[in-house]
Amino acid sequence: MARLRGADGCPWDREQTHESLKPYLLEEAYEVLETIDEGQYEGLKEELGDLILQPVFHAQIASEAGRFDMNDVVETLNAKLIRRHPHVFGDVEIHTAEEQKIHWETLKHQKEGKRSVIDGVPRTAPALLRAWRVQQKASTVGFDWNRIEPVWDKIREETEELTREIDSNEPARMEEELGDLLFALVNLARFIRVNPEEALRKAVDKFSGRFRQIEETLIRQGRDIRQTPLEEMDAIWNQIKEGES
Repeated sequence: MARLRGADGCPWDREQTHESLKPYLLEEAYEVLETIDEGQYEGLKEELGDLILQPVFHAQIASEAGRFDMNDVVETLNAKLIRRHPHVFGDVEIHTAEEQKIHWETLKHQKEGKRSVIDGVPRTAPALLRAWRVQQKASTVGFDWNRIEPVWDKIREETEELTREIDSNEPARMEEELGDLLFALVNLARFIRVNPEEALRKAVDKFSGRFRQIEETLIRQGRDIRQTPLEEMDAIWNQIKEGES
């Protein structure tokens, strides 16, 4: 990377900045997720390499500015792993994953001087993932229900409130209440130990796959999907769904 960024290196690599590389970090992370979902472990090896390239790239840019280098990045990570696992590298006793989660968040809060327990969740994170992490952090100090029944009650309450706002046809209020309902559903996902971002991503994949099959079915029949009634598309959808079971 130092050579690529050097005087005789690559013009594109030399032009990059921390800001310009931001989209690639996300793109490479999503490509890693895709190969995991598809069970493509040879592909995973390659995609992990592409993902690792991003911190190497950022560290080289920082090194050129005299801020830090890749060694500093790894040393900081090592120190953090040791500090946050005193039950492995020290004499603290932690017996369950739940205890470790609470301990981890407590250490983060103390060490990094955060003002709020829920600090540290990026505002730029996908909204479902951000909601999930904020709720997780709040739960570490006991701000949480201990049974699933109140979670269901909250979902019903938010559904009723959204229904009323839809009837009133106030866009801002509908948006607010829909957000509250989604937040309540994320809470349910947390209670049943399902990552809502993963669940929705897979649901979108499932929908996309079935919809493409509808298109292919109609193409084989010499028909245009734009001229096909919803009832017929829905019938094909149900056939595809039954074939998956």
